[in-house]
Amino acid sequence: MKLKNFADVLVMGAGPAALCIASELVQQGLKVEALASNSPEAPWPNTYGIWAEELESLGMESLLGYRWTDTLSYFGDGKDLVGLEPIKHNFDYGLFDSLSLQKALLEKCNGLLWRLETVEKIVFSQTETEVICHSGEKYSARIVIDAIGHKSPFIQRPNKGPVAQQAAYGIVGKFSSPPVGENQFVLMDFRPDHLSEKQLKEPPSFLYAMDFGENVFFVEETSLACAPPLSKNILEKRLYERLSHRGIEVKEILHEENCLFPMNLPLPYLDQPLLAFGGSASMVHPASGYMVGALLRRAPALAKSIAEAIDLNPSLSSLDLAKEGWKVLWTPELVQRHRLYQFGLKRLMSFDESLLRNFFVAFFKLPKKDWSAFLANTLPLPKLIVVMLRLFYMAPLKVRLGMIGL
Repeated sequence: MKLKNFADVLVMGAGPAALCIASELVQQGLKVEALASNSPEAPWPNTYGIWAEELESLGMESLLGYRWTDTLSYFGDGKDLVGLEPIKHNFDYGLFDSLSLQKALLEKCNGLLWRLETVEKIVFSQTETEVICHSGEKYSARIVIDAIGHKSPFIQRPNKGPVAQQAAYGIVGKFSSPPVGENQFVLMDFRPDHLSEKQLKEPPSFLYAMDFGENVFFVEETSLACAPPLSKNILEKRLYERLSHRGIEVKEILHEENCLFPMNLPLPYLDQPLLAFGGSASMVHPASGYMVGALLRRAPALAKSIAEAIDLNPSLSSLDLAKEGWKVLWTPELVQRHRLYQFGLKRLMSFDESLLRNFFVAFFKLPKKDWSAFLANTLPLPKLIVVMLRLFYMAPLKVRLGMIGL
């Protein structure tokens, strides 16, 4: 006997990952249930950046709230690199209009109701999966997808030691003078001239900044990856020291942003009966921290595979359905690419501040189509290997030695 809340698929979560996969499942004509402890209409607290071309390839560039053509990075210190001139990327970057993205995904959900519940337990059987909530309510589905995020307690994965996390502290505000140029976006400002000798020996961080117009700017001090992560207090202190060194005072804070998420979270076990999507499924790019582009690209194929599996074999067990989903979500090629990126991140985490700056100078000398696809995780495996080898041979000797751990 089926429970009254029985569905083809039950999605847990209400963030970008949950909305992406739920909307595609609805588009496949499946009966979908959705559970979350927060409303899917609640504003998302953080900003989401993406290279504009990546979004254009999906026909979704209208969802950008901001777009910059003048994009650049700073890696010099006037000593081991020539001058302090920026590297110009000549590649448009944008920030999602989070409300527009949220609204577009909710509209694709065709009125799907999110039940405000906190999941307590998940019980698997041969034919279905039952979700038991703190309220006492029970929900049942052919398959359940965990899109709660990387902190989900329900997804099983191997323990491979400390997990490196990207941490950032940022403010949207008004300043005594512009922290970046007019209509300008700075991907990475690694200039270390404001750091003490002691700070130069600590894990490095960089400035990520942009002009929002009307004398409003977003500045964020970011640690690419570190285990344990740099604290909010350290990043906030570094941000203010960086600004002060350039004679810039914060006049008004309109919004504060705190980010902390894993970069090298191990892949989940791909034979478990609970499927995942987004941070729960380790979909954060290990080399860049980006994920929203991957969510938008990979959700349609996953939803289609689940719909086809249910249609072809209505008696397929929850475990077998989950296995079909895992096979699409983490193909052998995607697994290998993920491992390569994680290996690269491990090497970068061993670099000191100077070596890291020199690495990025070499990285952005790659052809634009290569470095941009590297950051978006859209390079086929053979091409990714070629690009990584090319980077190795292009890099200065000391960077190459660092890449091989010498």
